[in-house]
Amino acid sequence: MRPEFWHDRWRSGQTGFHQSSPDRNLQRHWPDLGLGSGSRVFVPLCGKSLDLIWLRDQGYAVAGVELSDIAVQAFFMENGIPARRRVVDGFDIHESPGLQLFSGDFFVLTRALLGPVAAVYDRAALISWTREMRAPYVEHLAALTDRRTQTLLVTLEYPQAQMPGPPFSIDSGEVKSLYSPYYSIDELDRRDILASDPRMRARGATELYEVCYRLTRL
Repeated sequence: MRPEFWHDRWRSGQTGFHQSSPDRNLQRHWPDLGLGSGSRVFVPLCGKSLDLIWLRDQGYAVAGVELSDIAVQAFFMENGIPARRRVVDGFDIHESPGLQLFSGDFFVLTRALLGPVAAVYDRAALISWTREMRAPYVEHLAALTDRRTQTLLVTLEYPQAQMPGPPFSIDSGEVKSLYSPYYSIDELDRRDILASDPRMRARGATELYEVCYRLTRL
């Protein structure tokens, strides 16, 4: 997606992708990663997700990157979290204990600026990219992380011809094609969620699966 698309979404309040509670896959499968308390977790395209707070409250140090400054500011304001702001290498960085959000372009983020992370959580990033942007996204994400870094990835599968994205449908074959050069891949869970997602049904989807993977950096 072009950056202006997401800026327009946040300016106009078209944020149906935002969840009003922490993600069920995160709560169910995060323990499968076996991370120690205090581990640093990276959340790409984090928006104003409540998953950030859930991760912090489990004892992790959370770093997120988000293109829209509106989303970053809304996250801190809506949750009553005071934050310190500083500008480094073109990023507005908002910080509070256990939370560090980078407002800026994911593809400009460097290892030096992000720092080391033990794990990545991706619920809404991969499925937001058009097909031509997915491989560059995965390549840059791999470049930001070290060997043995784990990722909890959540995708959606539905007949793509039935509706335009985002969110886009990404099947297991595409996950393998995108990630296998950099990661080992384990499918943890696959659930039919059509009945519980009226928004996607209204957009025309007649099948809808949520799939959760554990990826380990090679």
